[in-house]
Amino acid sequence: MHEKEINVENLEYWRKKLIFRSWHRGTKEMDLLLGNFADQYVLGYSESQLQDYEALLSINDPDLYNMYLGKHDPEPHEISDVMKLFLAFKLNTMGH
Repeated sequence: MHEKEINVENLEYWRKKLIFRSWHRGTKEMDLLLGNFADQYVLGYSESQLQDYEALLSINDPDLYNMYLGKHDPEPHEISDVMKLFLAFKLNTMGH
């Protein structure tokens, strides 16, 4: 398949799958944080951004939460524009 022929339905399924995974991490803090982040950004992500987000989701909750809190930095191979956006994301908890 050529790049121009990327199946839009497959991308939509991938996006929905990643959003679901974001809301079902296992800890309430990460469910809220990643779920809200995914709701805000993932539907607009390109294929490469989806790959970067999937890599971010592969990081275990305690490590990812500590990165978010600034307690330690991501490894060089974990840094992407998606990771930078996640680390800068501010969760608005008003109304939740």
